[in-house]
Amino acid sequence: MTMEETRREPRGDARRSAGVVRPDEEHPLGNISGRVRDGVGTWLKSPALDFYGLIVVGALLISVGLVMVLSSSSVGNISRGDSGFAGLLRQGTFAGMGLVALVIAALMPPGFYRKAAWILFGIGLLLQCLVHVPGLGVEVYGNRNWIQIGSQRLQPSEFLKLALAVWLGAVLAMKRPLLHKPLHLAIPLVPGAAAALGLVVLGHDLGTTLVMAMLVAGAVWVAGVPRRWFMAAGVVGVIGVVALTITSGNRMARINNWLHGTCPGDSCLQSEQGLMGLAEGGWWGVGLGQSRQKWGRLPAAEDDYIFAIIGEELGLIGTLGVLLLFTVLALLMFRMITRLDDHFMQITVAGISAWLLGQAFVNMMVVTGLLPVIGVPLPFISSGGSALLASMTALGVLLSFARREPGAAEAIGARLSSVRRSISVLPAPREGAAAGAPASARSTARGARKAAKRAAQAKGATAAKPAPRSSTPPREAPTTKRSTPTMRSTPTTRSSSTKRSTTPRSRRSGRGSAPSSRKS
Repeated sequence: MTMEETRREPRGDARRSAGVVRPDEEHPLGNISGRVRDGVGTWLKSPALDFYGLIVVGALLISVGLVMVLSSSSVGNISRGDSGFAGLLRQGTFAGMGLVALVIAALMPPGFYRKAAWILFGIGLLLQCLVHVPGLGVEVYGNRNWIQIGSQRLQPSEFLKLALAVWLGAVLAMKRPLLHKPLHLAIPLVPGAAAALGLVVLGHDLGTTLVMAMLVAGAVWVAGVPRRWFMAAGVVGVIGVVALTITSGNRMARINNWLHGTCPGDSCLQSEQGLMGLAEGGWWGVGLGQSRQKWGRLPAAEDDYIFAIIGEELGLIGTLGVLLLFTVLALLMFRMITRLDDHFMQITVAGISAWLLGQAFVNMMVVTGLLPVIGVPLPFISSGGSALLASMTALGVLLSFARREPGAAEAIGARLSSVRRSISVLPAPREGAAAGAPASARSTARGARKAAKRAAQAKGATAAKPAPRSSTPPREAPTTKRSTPTMRSTPTTRSSSTKRSTTPRSRRSGRGSAPSSRKS
């Protein structure tokens, strides 16, 4: 029989399992595209997509940040007499602390944040006020936005961003039915936002002020504030930024360098070296750890300009990969806003989204020369303990909200229960392993085998037990044991009615049970 005849020969059992891939001549591997399409479609419709997506994207961004901080800070640490891994150890310590904060924030219910919004906002304002306390506040590159506690330097404005997002969510959710009235819109929104932004402006940190302004704009927009008031607030904000820029000689010099390309002295050193690093990276980069700009050429290589080191060592592919991660993060947070049915969570997620995404894209635009130099770090990636702690805590808040999406808790619980069931399944021990097992284990296994054997024997005995005699006569007549020796058995043709059996009357009469020929 040829192979073609074998293929054409019909099978005895036509039933086929739907989960088995059936290859054919046109698709030797089966309908893989259809199965992948169905699987991806089901995955995208899952209520738990945002929860698991935030975990995966956050883990990837933090991992990339730890690797790049090690690569970009090793040379500077060695030149100062420290270990080449000092930057990684410092950033890894903050990442561990951030992981604890993330888990705690994710376990808290959304109602906790709604009730504690005013307290958290007050703590954030109090910490920001500490930067103006003499002996405690520290000025770096003309910005007074840090506090020094022992050997550790913290940036309170990073925690103020998260507190502001939660506070805006609570206030705007409560005021949402009255947002069309100017008085209810202005109080307490305008004084609270002005206090937060004003404390940062007093420290001459315009970059952080712009990021916080984007946070407020994102929360207000999702809350449903009338467009005329939104546009009016935007005009006031632009006027304020222009005024702060004109009154600062340093800011005006940066803008002139960016607009006209005139760089007296070394005022364009950081931006030029950043672009040079991106150009040297090309498509695939010079290799991880092989950057030349980190050898003292590029200032703040592990901080604000770490994106340039990524482009130099990993090339255009690496920078596009980072951009893709932030794009996926944006899609996940936008999906959360559309799926959540609570206004407080929607507004808070909008504020956190505007903060993280706005800060990320501003940083990448500054490094690529699309904006003048503004000192904002790249979230999850740049070196800095305060920024990493605040970003990971914000991610924990997003996870807490993602668990409250419709159907998400059930989907997550079902997945965890399936994982627990799969872990509890243990393979049967092998013969060799059973031989080397302890005596108690061998006796237990022997007893289990004997019980199974007895159960099988009992089942076979039950199957072999004769069925009880039925009142219906048997179909075939009994043997001619009682007939006389002179009786001759003559073969006759039986009809269907005489083929069944003799009647009880014939048996009582004592006649033989030999069948007789009867006409129906």
